[in-house]
Amino acid sequence: MTARRVLVLGGTAEARELADALAAEPGVVVTTSLAGRTRDPRLPAGAVRTGGFGGVDGLAAACAHVDLLVDATHPFAARMTSHAAAASARTGTPLVVLRRPGWVEGPGDDWRRVPTTGAAAAAVVGSRRVFLAIGRQGVGAFLDVDAWFLVRAIEPPDVLPARSELVLARGPFALDDERALLRRHRIDVVVAKDSGGATEAKLVAARELGVPVVLVDRPPVPDGVRVVDGVVGALGVVREQCGTPSG
Repeated sequence: MTARRVLVLGGTAEARELADALAAEPGVVVTTSLAGRTRDPRLPAGAVRTGGFGGVDGLAAACAHVDLLVDATHPFAARMTSHAAAASARTGTPLVVLRRPGWVEGPGDDWRRVPTTGAAAAAVVGSRRVFLAIGRQGVGAFLDVDAWFLVRAIEPPDVLPARSELVLARGPFALDDERALLRRHRIDVVVAKDSGGATEAKLVAARELGVPVVLVDRPPVPDGVRVVDGVVGALGVVREQCGTPSG
């Protein structure tokens, strides 16, 4: 039996979990592609390549050598998802997008949803102390906002607001720590992206402390692309497309 080749566009916990499962799947050879923006990333099982593809053309060329493309990038990696959809359409390589569910506002939450980081910057005008929990990208949108910022990211942003403190840390974070962080820095608004997953402790802490949240909505997946919301679903697609057993 000829091995079936799966290319996973990774960088998330779900991508690592999927690659680990596929590495143990009979008849499947998995390669995970990482963008290379994070130093010392957590590596999945199987082969790993690092760096961009050079746009749609490069990704399409890579698709010529695989049987299935799985986009398991961050929910806000809109350009990569757009390139994956275009490369899949051009080459006929099946594509599935693995996206964990977004967060849902519950009783006691005080959320304001906005479409972009620019809109989030406009929404916090008038705030005094802002917890910016959007990662390193998008921080530049807040440079002209007259407030103090606590900026948390895995890697240092290219720019920082004039009045700010940078915390370099990798989540997920414990609820007790998030609660203490908001209290210690006297945060009066939290800005986050609707990434979903296990990083919701900051939102729970904000709810408990009565701190409002500005939540940036995730970009939509291109029309016509198949989407699953978990590793089990993605594994099922691999088995369906590659003809591997489901036991």
